[in-house]
Amino acid sequence: MGTGYATIMYDSEAVVSEGIGDFAACRYDGVEIGLGKAEAVGEAKLSELLEEYDLDLYCVMAGWLNTEEDLQAAVDGAALAGSLGADFLGILPPPRGVVDDETFADWLDRIGAAAAEAGVTPIVHHHFGAHVEQPEEIRRWLDEGPDNLELLFDTAHYYAYGDITEGIERFADDIAYVHLKDIDPPAEFQTHVENLTAGKKDYDSIVNYIWAFTDLGKGVIDFGEVSATLDAVGYEGHQTIEIENQKDHPLVHAKENIDHLRSVTER
Repeated sequence: MGTGYATIMYDSEAVVSEGIGDFAACRYDGVEIGLGKAEAVGEAKLSELLEEYDLDLYCVMAGWLNTEEDLQAAVDGAALAGSLGADFLGILPPPRGVVDDETFADWLDRIGAAAAEAGVTPIVHHHFGAHVEQPEEIRRWLDEGPDNLELLFDTAHYYAYGDITEGIERFADDIAYVHLKDIDPPAEFQTHVENLTAGKKDYDSIVNYIWAFTDLGKGVIDFGEVSATLDAVGYEGHQTIEIENQKDHPLVHAKENIDHLRSVTER
Protein backbone atom coordinates (compact mmCIF):
# COMPACT_ATOMS: atom_id res chain seq x y z
CA MET A 1 0.00 0.00 0.00
CA GLY A 2 1.22 3.47 -0.89
CA THR A 3 0.05 6.95 0.05
CA GLY A 4 -0.45 9.55 -2.64
CA TYR A 5 -1.51 13.17 -2.95
CA ALA A 6 -3.97 14.71 -5.39
CA THR A 7 -2.98 17.67 -7.55
CA ILE A 8 -6.18 19.67 -6.93
CA MET A 9 -4.25 22.52 -5.26
CA TYR A 10 -1.95 22.98 -8.27
CA ASP A 11 -2.83 24.16 -11.76
CA SER A 12 -1.20 22.39 -14.70
CA GLU A 13 1.82 24.72 -14.79
CA ALA A 14 2.34 24.41 -11.04
CA VAL A 15 2.13 20.62 -11.26
CA VAL A 16 5.28 20.80 -13.39
CA SER A 17 7.11 23.60 -11.59
CA GLU A 18 6.24 22.68 -7.99
CA GLY A 19 3.71 19.94 -7.39
CA ILE A 20 5.51 16.73 -8.30
CA GLY A 21 8.64 17.94 -6.51
CA ASP A 22 6.58 18.90 -3.45
CA PHE A 23 5.05 15.44 -3.23
CA ALA A 24 8.44 13.78 -3.46
CA ALA A 25 9.89 16.13 -0.83
CA CYS A 26 7.07 15.16 1.56
CA ARG A 27 7.81 11.48 0.88
CA TYR A 28 4.55 10.58 -0.78
CA ASP A 29 4.57 7.41 -2.84
CA GLY A 30 2.21 8.40 -5.61
CA VAL A 31 0.09 10.98 -7.38
CA GLU A 32 -3.49 11.44 -8.55
CA ILE A 33 -4.10 13.94 -11.36
CA GLY A 34 -7.15 15.21 -13.19
CA LEU A 35 -7.46 14.23 -16.84
CA GLY A 36 -7.46 17.85 -18.01
CA LYS A 37 -4.22 18.58 -16.17
CA ALA A 38 -2.60 15.40 -17.46
CA GLU A 39 -3.48 16.44 -21.01
CA ALA A 40 -2.20 19.98 -20.43
CA VAL A 41 1.11 18.78 -18.99
CA GLY A 42 1.47 16.18 -21.73
CA GLU A 43 2.26 12.49 -21.56
CA ALA A 44 5.99 12.86 -22.18
CA LYS A 45 6.58 15.58 -19.57
CA LEU A 46 4.42 13.95 -16.91
CA SER A 47 6.12 10.59 -17.42
CA GLU A 48 9.50 12.29 -17.19
CA LEU A 49 8.60 13.99 -13.90
CA LEU A 50 7.17 10.85 -12.32
CA GLU A 51 10.31 8.92 -13.23
CA GLU A 52 12.62 11.71 -12.06
CA TYR A 53 10.95 11.91 -8.64
CA ASP A 54 10.25 8.17 -8.34
CA LEU A 55 6.49 8.57 -7.91
CA ASP A 56 3.76 6.21 -9.09
CA LEU A 57 0.69 7.48 -10.89
CA TYR A 58 -2.27 6.01 -9.04
CA CYS A 59 -5.23 7.57 -10.79
CA VAL A 60 -6.21 9.82 -13.67
CA MET A 61 -9.55 11.37 -12.69
CA ALA A 62 -11.87 12.18 -15.59
CA GLY A 63 -14.10 15.23 -15.35
CA TRP A 64 -17.77 15.43 -14.41
CA LEU A 65 -20.04 13.52 -16.74
CA ASN A 66 -22.58 16.15 -17.77
CA THR A 67 -22.71 15.64 -21.53
CA GLU A 68 -21.79 13.25 -24.34
CA GLU A 69 -18.69 15.40 -24.85
CA ASP A 70 -17.66 14.74 -21.24
CA LEU A 71 -18.24 11.05 -21.79
CA GLN A 72 -16.07 11.03 -24.91
CA ALA A 73 -13.30 12.84 -23.02
CA ALA A 74 -13.37 10.10 -20.36
CA VAL A 75 -13.39 7.35 -22.99
CA ASP A 76 -10.45 8.96 -24.81
CA GLY A 77 -8.70 9.61 -21.49
CA ALA A 78 -8.50 5.90 -20.75
CA ALA A 79 -5.78 5.51 -23.36
CA LEU A 80 -3.73 8.33 -21.84
CA ALA A 81 -4.13 6.84 -18.36
CA GLY A 82 -2.91 3.51 -19.68
CA SER A 83 0.04 5.04 -21.50
CA LEU A 84 1.07 6.86 -18.33
CA GLY A 85 0.96 3.62 -16.34
CA ALA A 86 -1.89 4.70 -14.07
CA ASP A 87 -3.68 2.01 -12.09
CA PHE A 88 -7.09 3.66 -12.31
CA LEU A 89 -9.36 5.85 -14.41
CA GLY A 90 -11.64 7.76 -12.04
CA ILE A 91 -15.29 8.35 -12.94
CA LEU A 92 -17.21 11.32 -11.51
CA PRO A 93 -20.91 10.51 -11.96
CA PRO A 94 -23.29 13.11 -13.39
CA PRO A 95 -24.83 15.53 -10.90
CA ARG A 96 -28.21 14.28 -9.73
CA GLY A 97 -30.92 14.77 -12.31
CA VAL A 98 -28.67 15.37 -15.33
CA VAL A 99 -29.24 11.98 -17.00
CA ASP A 100 -31.54 9.00 -16.51
CA ASP A 101 -30.44 5.58 -15.31
CA GLU A 102 -30.39 4.08 -18.81
CA THR A 103 -28.05 6.77 -20.09
CA PHE A 104 -25.74 6.50 -17.10
CA ALA A 105 -25.59 2.72 -17.47
CA ASP A 106 -24.60 3.13 -21.12
CA TRP A 107 -21.94 5.67 -20.18
CA LEU A 108 -20.46 3.34 -17.57
CA ASP A 109 -20.34 0.50 -20.11
CA ARG A 110 -18.54 2.67 -22.67
CA ILE A 111 -15.97 3.90 -20.14
CA GLY A 112 -15.51 0.38 -18.81
CA ALA A 113 -14.80 -0.95 -22.32
CA ALA A 114 -12.28 1.82 -23.03
CA ALA A 115 -10.57 1.25 -19.70
CA ALA A 116 -10.31 -2.50 -20.31
CA GLU A 117 -8.73 -1.87 -23.71
CA ALA A 118 -6.25 0.58 -22.13
CA GLY A 119 -5.34 -1.79 -19.29
CA VAL A 120 -6.62 0.40 -16.45
CA THR A 121 -9.36 -0.20 -13.89
CA PRO A 122 -12.38 2.15 -13.97
CA ILE A 123 -13.43 3.28 -10.51
CA VAL A 124 -16.62 5.14 -9.66
CA HIS A 125 -16.35 8.01 -7.16
CA HIS A 126 -19.48 8.27 -5.01
CA HIS A 127 -20.07 12.01 -4.54
CA PHE A 128 -22.50 14.33 -2.82
CA GLY A 129 -25.38 15.45 -5.01
CA ALA A 130 -24.46 12.99 -7.77
CA HIS A 131 -26.05 10.04 -9.54
CA VAL A 132 -24.03 7.77 -7.23
CA GLU A 133 -24.33 9.21 -3.74
CA GLN A 134 -26.16 7.01 -1.20
CA PRO A 135 -24.79 3.65 -0.01
CA GLU A 136 -27.69 1.89 -1.76
CA GLU A 137 -26.78 3.66 -5.00
CA ILE A 138 -23.16 2.66 -4.64
CA ARG A 139 -24.24 -0.97 -4.26
CA ARG A 140 -26.65 -0.76 -7.20
CA TRP A 141 -24.19 0.66 -9.69
CA LEU A 142 -21.35 -1.63 -8.68
CA ASP A 143 -23.75 -4.54 -9.29
CA GLU A 144 -25.28 -3.19 -12.51
CA GLY A 145 -22.18 -1.54 -13.99
CA PRO A 146 -19.57 -3.25 -16.18
CA ASP A 147 -17.74 -6.22 -14.70
CA ASN A 148 -14.46 -4.30 -14.37
CA LEU A 149 -16.01 -1.38 -12.44
CA GLU A 150 -14.72 -0.97 -8.89
CA LEU A 151 -15.14 1.58 -6.10
CA LEU A 152 -13.23 4.67 -5.15
CA PHE A 153 -14.19 5.04 -1.47
CA ASP A 154 -14.01 8.65 -0.26
CA THR A 155 -14.15 9.22 3.50
CA ALA A 156 -15.60 12.75 3.43
CA HIS A 157 -18.17 11.99 0.74
CA TYR A 158 -19.37 8.93 2.67
CA TYR A 159 -19.56 10.76 6.00
CA ALA A 160 -22.87 12.50 5.23
CA TYR A 161 -24.65 9.28 4.28
CA GLY A 162 -23.48 6.66 6.75
CA ASP A 163 -20.88 5.57 9.28
CA ILE A 164 -17.48 5.50 7.58
CA THR A 165 -16.29 2.38 9.41
CA GLU A 166 -19.46 0.52 8.48
CA GLY A 167 -19.09 1.76 4.89
CA ILE A 168 -15.58 0.35 4.61
CA GLU A 169 -16.79 -2.96 6.00
CA ARG A 170 -19.85 -3.00 3.73
CA PHE A 171 -17.89 -2.34 0.54
CA ALA A 172 -14.66 -4.10 1.50
CA ASP A 173 -14.78 -6.45 -1.48
CA ASP A 174 -15.35 -3.58 -3.93
CA ILE A 175 -12.92 -0.90 -2.74
CA ALA A 176 -10.03 -0.58 -5.16
CA TYR A 177 -8.78 2.85 -4.13
CA VAL A 178 -9.32 5.26 -1.23
CA HIS A 179 -9.54 9.04 -0.88
CA LEU A 180 -8.58 10.26 2.59
CA LYS A 181 -10.44 13.51 3.07
CA ASP A 182 -11.62 15.31 6.19
CA ILE A 183 -14.77 17.34 6.74
CA ASP A 184 -15.83 19.95 9.29
CA PRO A 185 -19.63 20.15 8.91
CA PRO A 186 -21.16 23.64 9.23
CA ALA A 187 -24.43 24.48 10.94
CA GLU A 188 -27.46 22.99 9.19
CA PHE A 189 -25.17 20.61 7.30
CA GLN A 190 -27.80 17.87 7.21
CA THR A 191 -30.25 20.27 5.58
CA HIS A 192 -27.72 20.96 2.85
CA VAL A 193 -27.20 17.22 2.37
CA GLU A 194 -30.95 16.64 2.07
CA ASN A 195 -31.27 19.42 -0.49
CA LEU A 196 -28.54 17.89 -2.64
CA THR A 197 -29.95 14.38 -2.32
CA ALA A 198 -33.33 15.71 -3.44
CA GLY A 199 -31.68 17.10 -6.55
CA LYS A 200 -32.32 20.74 -5.70
CA LYS A 201 -30.13 23.16 -7.63
CA ASP A 202 -29.19 24.81 -4.37
CA TYR A 203 -26.03 26.89 -4.70
CA ASP A 204 -25.92 27.55 -0.95
CA SER A 205 -25.95 23.83 -0.14
CA ILE A 206 -23.28 23.06 -2.72
CA VAL A 207 -20.99 25.79 -1.38
CA ASN A 208 -21.50 24.78 2.24
CA TYR A 209 -20.68 21.16 1.46
CA ILE A 210 -17.58 21.99 -0.59
CA TRP A 211 -16.24 24.44 1.97
CA ALA A 212 -16.69 21.88 4.72
CA PHE A 213 -13.74 19.91 3.30
CA THR A 214 -10.58 20.56 5.28
CA ASP A 215 -7.10 19.28 6.11
CA LEU A 216 -6.73 15.91 7.82
CA GLY A 217 -7.09 16.36 11.55
CA LYS A 218 -9.00 19.63 11.22
CA GLY A 219 -12.38 17.96 10.84
CA VAL A 220 -14.40 15.19 12.46
CA ILE A 221 -12.99 12.06 10.81
CA ASP A 222 -10.73 9.78 12.83
CA PHE A 223 -8.11 8.61 10.35
CA GLY A 224 -6.53 6.27 12.86
CA GLU A 225 -9.86 4.43 12.94
CA VAL A 226 -10.17 4.59 9.15
CA SER A 227 -6.71 3.05 8.76
CA ALA A 228 -7.41 0.35 11.34
CA THR A 229 -10.65 -0.57 9.61
CA LEU A 230 -8.99 -0.77 6.20
CA ASP A 231 -6.38 -3.06 7.72
CA ALA A 232 -9.06 -5.17 9.40
CA VAL A 233 -10.93 -5.82 6.15
CA GLY A 234 -7.68 -6.71 4.38
CA TYR A 235 -7.42 -3.67 2.15
CA GLU A 236 -4.00 -3.59 0.50
CA GLY A 237 -4.50 -0.91 -2.14
CA HIS A 238 -3.34 2.68 -2.41
CA GLN A 239 -4.76 5.66 -0.53
CA THR A 240 -4.56 9.27 -1.64
CA ILE A 241 -4.94 12.39 0.48
CA GLU A 242 -7.27 14.77 -1.32
CA ILE A 243 -7.31 18.37 -0.09
CA GLU A 244 -9.43 21.24 -1.41
CA ASN A 245 -9.92 24.89 -0.43
CA GLN A 246 -6.30 25.37 0.68
CA LYS A 247 -4.55 26.83 -2.36
CA ASP A 248 -2.25 29.15 -0.41
CA HIS A 249 1.08 27.53 0.49
CA PRO A 250 0.25 24.11 -1.03
CA LEU A 251 3.59 22.60 0.03
CA VAL A 252 2.78 23.38 3.67
CA HIS A 253 -0.55 21.59 3.37
CA ALA A 254 1.01 18.63 1.58
CA LYS A 255 3.49 18.23 4.44
CA GLU A 256 1.01 18.84 7.27
CA ASN A 257 -1.44 16.30 5.91
CA ILE A 258 1.04 13.46 5.48
CA ASP A 259 2.47 14.26 8.91
CA HIS A 260 -1.00 13.99 10.47
CA LEU A 261 -1.69 10.69 8.76
CA ARG A 262 1.63 9.27 9.92
CA SER A 263 0.97 10.47 13.47
CA VAL A 264 -2.28 8.48 13.76
CA THR A 265 -1.29 5.36 11.86
CA GLU A 266 1.59 2.91 11.77
CA ARG A 267 2.51 3.90 8.21
